[in-house]
Amino acid sequence: MKSATINPKALSLALGLTATVFYIGCVITLAATSHDKAIIFFNSLLHGLDVTSILKTSMPVSQMIFGVITTFILGWFAGAMTAVFYNLSVRGK
Repeated sequence: MKSATINPKALSLALGLTATVFYIGCVITLAATSHDKAIIFFNSLLHGLDVTSILKTSMPVSQMIFGVITTFILGWFAGAMTAVFYNLSVRGK
């Protein structure tokens, strides 16, 4: 049985968009909750890592847009690499 390959462009887009949705969800969470509630949420999400000293609940729109763009690019790149490495690993099977 021949192994199926993964389309790198499709996986890259899917991972980039998924990462972007998570980033926007994080922004909305920070905007919708108080600083104390955000700390409780992110401390529990990060397995008890204390984010009190680094959590920033307000950021300029330009920084937010830059964050969305870079998150998409990193997600896209991770998807491309995953597909390429997967396809290379099943090539000989």
